Amino acid sequence: MNLSDAAVKTQENWQAVCQADDLVADSGVVVWLDGAQVALFYLPELEQSLYAVDNRDPRSGANIIGRGLVGSLQGELVVAAPLYKQHFSLVSGACLEDAGQRLRVWAVRLKGGAVELAVA
Repeated sequence: MNLSDAAVKTQENWQAVCQADDLVADSGVVVWLDGAQVALFYLPELEQSLYAVDNRDPRSGANIIGRGLVGSLQGELVVAAPLYKQHFSLVSGACLEDAGQRLRVWAVRLKGGAVELAVA
């Protein structure tokens, strides 16, 4: 693989999914992206203030992660799934209680007044 091939593979495309005004501080908002529900969490008091994870709870199969409570557990920024209360890292998507469960994580950014997600 030459250098230009590597650059193409690592290049991200960004898609606007909502406006910054749609976000709710310290809470989740769910958006639709290419057939997937994505839970956005806006934590304005942190240096990295936006996080994006799959809205589908892998244990229950319900689309509810965006309704979860955000907090810190074992030094990790997490969201607690509403039904079974398992905790997922907002950074990696890993479940703290069950290594077999994981949420997909998207790169997210605020550009102007738009919230954008990285798409493959």
